[in-house]
Amino acid sequence: MQWIRDAIVLADDLSAIDLIFLLAVVFAAVYWVAAFVGVARYACRRPPPPRRSPPVTVLKPLCGDDGQLYDNLAALCRQDYPTFEILCGVRDPDDAAVPVIDRLARDFPGVELTLIVDDRTIGTNRKVSNLANLLRHAKHDTLIIADADIRVGADYIAAVAGELEDRDTGMVTCLYRGVAGSRLSSTLGAMYINEWFFPAALMGTWIETLRHAFGATIACRRDTLHAIGGFEAVANHLADDYMLGQLVHRLGLRVVLVPYLVDNVVPDTSLSALAIHELRWARTFRTLRPLSYFCSLLTFGIPVSLVWLAVSLGSPLAGGAVLVHVGLRWLGRMVLARAIGRDVRARDVWLVPVRDVLSFLIALASFLGRTVRWNDTELYVHPDGRVEPRPQANAAGRAWERSA
Repeated sequence: MQWIRDAIVLADDLSAIDLIFLLAVVFAAVYWVAAFVGVARYACRRPPPPRRSPPVTVLKPLCGDDGQLYDNLAALCRQDYPTFEILCGVRDPDDAAVPVIDRLARDFPGVELTLIVDDRTIGTNRKVSNLANLLRHAKHDTLIIADADIRVGADYIAAVAGELEDRDTGMVTCLYRGVAGSRLSSTLGAMYINEWFFPAALMGTWIETLRHAFGATIACRRDTLHAIGGFEAVANHLADDYMLGQLVHRLGLRVVLVPYLVDNVVPDTSLSALAIHELRWARTFRTLRPLSYFCSLLTFGIPVSLVWLAVSLGSPLAGGAVLVHVGLRWLGRMVLARAIGRDVRARDVWLVPVRDVLSFLIALASFLGRTVRWNDTELYVHPDGRVEPRPQANAAGRAWERSA
């Protein structure tokens, strides 16, 4: 065919560097087209109606109030489901979440909403310690774990719990979409979730069997959780959601992605706080899936094209690649917005290349260290995903103790 012959002639005229970049940007374009098709297919799916409605305990580990906590929990209180309880856990009686729970209890007297204050620690991951403390008070054997920044519809529990009717299913999880606030940092954070994480996570489920869970929602039966060793089994892991799914898969049970999207309300924070948060995510992914995460660098078509443009000193072919990828990402943004049910503001279109470049730089930075910051605590991430306080901090502390 003529186009194949033209491609061969073009390849012969290119330098080795140009050819490498050309292959990279073509790979990125193919990836994004496939991702958009996968997202469109996902949008057509609906969770099956449940045949039965077992009583459910929802575990909500909390720490502070970002200004959205009341609305997030109020949405959970409005469930169209016969029997459920909500257990909210904090470690400190003076936590800012406590008055929010008190207000909810007054506003929703018909909902079984309980506050648990318990500072018992079972590992480095304090969120997991919080969950383990909540589990001791759970009345029901069907459990749903949901992060504090998640907002759901009235059919949420029914959609998630219904997938556990199959005894071969050990864990149910779902994806999430970002909801931006008023600040630039929140908009950029929501763009990362909607326009990079969501299609990438969905593509992963098409390529291989799902063997992990997403922290926005994890549902399982109590006996399954007991069989994998309880929350204690992941108490020292940074990515507790990922590891819970891995352990369930090792039991020979399925991890099922329910076609139900929850809202991740991105708080209005500073750009530096957003970068620190996303760097923690990036180093977590890099640690757990190093090869696939490294390959994901090639999916950043806009930054890779810009690097090619700079290296080639303004090559027309590289400039064309930049334009193609900007146009592809703009078009894909419309597809993604329709699939996840979110409006796209026309005035934010200039942020698409900015967001991609920022994500690319954070991805590169993830390879430059093994420490992450989580809730004002600096942690060292081991290659197997376990975390501990930064070793240098421990050593300094021991030296201070000896001198004292």
